[in-house]
Formats: sequence, C-alpha cells, structure tokens
Amino acid sequence: MQFLLTAINAKFIHSNPAIYSLRAYAGEKLQPYIDLAEYSINNKMDEILNDLYKRHPNAIGFSCYIWNWTLIQELIVELPKLLPETDIWLGGPEVSFEASGILREYPMVKGIMVGEGEETFRDVMAYYVGNGRPEIGSKYHSFGDIPGLVMKERENRKRNLADLNELPFFYDRLLAHASMNMECQSFDNRILYYETSRGCPFKCAYCLSSIDRQMRYRDVKTVKRELKFFLSQKIPQVKLIDRTFNCRRERAMEIWRYLAENDNGVTNFHFEVAGELIGEEELALFKTMRPGLIQLEIGVQTTNWDTLKAVCRNTDIAHIGRVVGIIRDYGNIHIHLDLIAGLPFEGYESFKKSFNDVYVMRPYQLQLGFLKVLKGTVIREKAKEYGIVYHDKPPYEVLYTKWISYDQIRKLKQIEEMLELYYNSSQFMYTLPALQQAFASPFDLFEKLAEYYDEKGYFTSSPARSYRYQVLLEFAICYTGLRKDLLKELLTFDYYLRENAKSRPAFCGDLSRHWDEMCIFYQKEERSPRYLGNYSGYRARQMMKMTHMEAFYYDVWDSGRGTELRRHHSPRFVLFDYEKRNPVTGQAQSQVVELPKSI
Repeated sequence: MQFLLTAINAKFIHSNPAIYSLRAYAGEKLQPYIDLAEYSINNKMDEILNDLYKRHPNAIGFSCYIWNWTLIQELIVELPKLLPETDIWLGGPEVSFEASGILREYPMVKGIMVGEGEETFRDVMAYYVGNGRPEIGSKYHSFGDIPGLVMKERENRKRNLADLNELPFFYDRLLAHASMNMECQSFDNRILYYETSRGCPFKCAYCLSSIDRQMRYRDVKTVKRELKFFLSQKIPQVKLIDRTFNCRRERAMEIWRYLAENDNGVTNFHFEVAGELIGEEELALFKTMRPGLIQLEIGVQTTNWDTLKAVCRNTDIAHIGRVVGIIRDYGNIHIHLDLIAGLPFEGYESFKKSFNDVYVMRPYQLQLGFLKVLKGTVIREKAKEYGIVYHDKPPYEVLYTKWISYDQIRKLKQIEEMLELYYNSSQFMYTLPALQQAFASPFDLFEKLAEYYDEKGYFTSSPARSYRYQVLLEFAICYTGLRKDLLKELLTFDYYLRENAKSRPAFCGDLSRHWDEMCIFYQKEERSPRYLGNYSGYRARQMMKMTHMEAFYYDVWDSGRGTELRRHHSPRFVLFDYEKRNPVTGQAQSQVVELPKSI
C-alpha cells in the first residue's frame, strides 16, 4: 500500500507544509506507506500526469487551493484512465466547502478530507494499512465512519480542531534526510513555512481565516526550540503562516525577543501582523534588530471607513501610518503593505485615495491585490447584495461591483503591473521620488505610466528589465518637465545600486575623461585602502571589476527629500560596493569618495 500526498505549489520557491505535516502526524508505523510529490503550476498537466503514472500509487491525495484547483480538476479527470485502481482523495480549503457538490461533479473522487486534515488523514491511512495488521489497526470499520470525511454516500461527523502542541515538527527529520541524500524533497532555494498558531481573532468578511475564530497556540517553549533549529541550520528565510502573529502581544514579544537574542546573522523571518496592535514596546525592540532579521506584512486593504465597516475591519489607519513611518525610518525591517481593490463601497476615486494614503507610508512593498470571492466567506454570501460579479473559476477574482466598473478594474490591473515593475522591484528608489514631484499624487504617476505603457504596446510586449530604465526615461521626458541630464543621472544611480552590469546603458554618461583618475584611485586603494578595506589582497584591476565608480553632477542620492537637485560645476564620484549590500533593499553600499591626483 502506497499513498501519494501531492502538492502543486504556486511557485517553485514555495513548499507545501500541509503534506509534510500530514505524513509526520501519521506516525512512524504509517510513514513507510506514505510518499510525497511536489510540483508547481508552471509544470504542464501532462508532465505531472506522467510523473504520477510512473509512481503507480494505490491512493493519491491532492492538496487543493485556489491557485491549483483548475489544474487538479484536469488531473483527476485523466488519472483514472491511466490508473483505474488508484483511489483519489482531495483536501484543503478549496474543497472543504461545497464538498458534496464536488463529489457529484467528479464521481471518480473517493472522498474529501475537510478542514484540518492531520487526524483525518492518519485515520484514513490506519484503515488502509491496518487490515490484517494488529500492530497498526484501525478503530473504524469503514471510511464512512471516519470523522472529517465527506463521501459519496454520506457526510461524516465533523472533526474536532487539532491541538497544535500534538503536531510534530517535521523539518528536523526532512533536512537531516536531505543532508544524507535520502528520499526527501530538497529545500534548497525554497521558502520554509512554519506555524505557531491557528485561527484568527478578526472576522474580515473576505477571508477564510475569519471562519475559525478559535485561537490555538503552540507552546512558546516548543516554538523557541523549533526556531532554534532554523537558526542552527541557517535557513535563508522562514515564513510564519500565522494569520495574525501579534494578536497575543506578550507571546509575540517573547518570540521576537528570542529571535533578536539568538540571531545567526543570516535567517530572515516573515510575519503577518496587525499594524494597529503594534505599540511602543514593539517599536523599541524592532529598533534594536539586525537589518533583515524580520520582515512585516500588514494588511491595510482600504482607508475608506464605509468599506472597513462593511468588511468587518476596525482599523486605526492613523496609528498604522505612524507605526510604519517609524519602522521605515529605522531602515532595518522590510515592510509590506496590502491593498484590495473591489471591496464594497470602494469606487475608483475612493481606491485612488486609499492608494495614496498607503503609498505615503513608504512601505518597501505595496501589494495592489484584487478581491477574491472565496467559498465559505461572508463576502461570497453577500455578493449579490453588493453587486459583486466575479469569475466562476478560481481564484474567483472580482470583475466589477456596484461601485467600480470592469473598465476601471482593468485600469487598476495595469497600474498594478506598473507598481510591481517600478516600485516593488526596488529598482527605482531614487528616480520615482523625483518623478513624483511632477504629479498631483503617487496614484496619478502610476496611472499615467500605465497609459504610456498601453499607448506604446508594452503590456503585450513587455520590455526587458534593463530596458525598463530607458522606457522610464522616455516617459519622464514626455510628462515631467525634469531636465534630461538629471533624469539620466537618477536612472544611472538606481541602475548601479542594483547590479554591477557588464554592459553600460545608453543613458549613462561618458566616463572616459575620468578614467585616469579612477585608475589612480584603485591603485591607491590596493596600496593603502581607505574605502575598500574589505578587498584586501585584491589587485586594483580586480577591485575595479568587483565594484563600480560613477561621476554625478547632481546630488541624486538626495532625491527622496523633496528638495530641488541643483547641478554642480564639477562631478562628485560615487563608489558602489557590491560586497556590501543592504539586507532590506538589496542595494549596494554607495558612498561619495575623493579621487587622488596621483599615487
């Protein structure tokens, strides 16, 4: 008997903790009968189908979410043609609601595990394997007796919520096996997910987490022990999937203090938090943390009070703005803020205000998302009342509402793409503030940029990353009134902050007349370093390749201060050191340097 737990992730860098948790909870006696398979939605259906066929499992279970449900629907139709004896099981949030209807639509599916699956899956495995195996055994006489299952014939009784302290920590075993080249999915270059709580104290109308308001927590001592494992292994990033990590303040503070005290200098921990719950004590602790130790994601969603009330959010926007501003000024924590378009009572102009309100908080990332009308949520129940029309297929994204038209949603989609390319990429952190001064608001800048992209056909033929600088230059010349030489220097500064490019873009100035001075600078650094002490042992020519120097007539590094950038008569030289990068922004260290006239 072999049961194959299958995950189809949204991206390769993602991992699926659900299937690992299910296998670990099943226990040592059942684990030999459980295999795992992970793919991504970028795999073709036939590629996944072929791999599943080669494995020939006796039963297969799919972990179903909005991002993979369409692909899984295709697979479960084709699988019985190739593996007619293989039982097909489904689980996950996408099938935990309307499960009986899914079984009617797909009669080849044996059953659906609804809600939290650890105990249910263990009982299913025990029934499969326990027949004639008294040392394993099963307390149930049929699948139809197991709580938490929906079968074709009947819906079994509901399963009680799991005690998080009974869930095993599976990463230590998995990573140990990976290091010994055993049968384990590699986690190299992938994000590890970890949870310390389940449930959410809030009742946001659009969120599935609002259904489970019974908060359950993993014991803090256990959490510290498991976090210590991530730290000892120097895992690059651990993303906590707690819906609101700081809903219990003292507990969150104890864990954050532990991370600060045991920081390994490498690992980054991502938390979803409620900004309105962050107080002075948290701010004082955040200020002391290593840059890059933690990052915070805060869901603002909207600043429209009628909308907040309609979706059952009690948000203190002013407090969030103050907190984000303080943390942003610390410069050591990556802050990610979220907005949702398509919510009740929010039209295009209202969303524009929400966008501007959040943009001025200066998050490192501003996600412009669109309402997903998920199964089981209050917003789905009230969709007709609010005139919300959405896609029938996942991710059930809004098409239009009483307050915002489809044309306006399409326009926001284009603005979202501009936001991703030019703001969230962190590639234009000095150019954008300068451009902003030519527009009435941040939204107007991105709206006009989206119109420019549309006119030029760039949405259908997207410019390569390096060419986006040239596109932004052409746009700025048309619509900002800023001097062309200033725009070129701003883009040059942003360009070399990100990468030590081998080929020089056309908009960059001519450095040939400064070549001799630069050579003398590096020769002196080789002999008696003043700026490049971390390159001890390297020759001047090697240091020139590993760093970059640029001449600027404007103080472009001051563009974010809102003051006019004046042109100097003689250039100032900036050294970009790519061995020293800001862990929050990824930018190279830059500093103004003095060039010697002779060695």
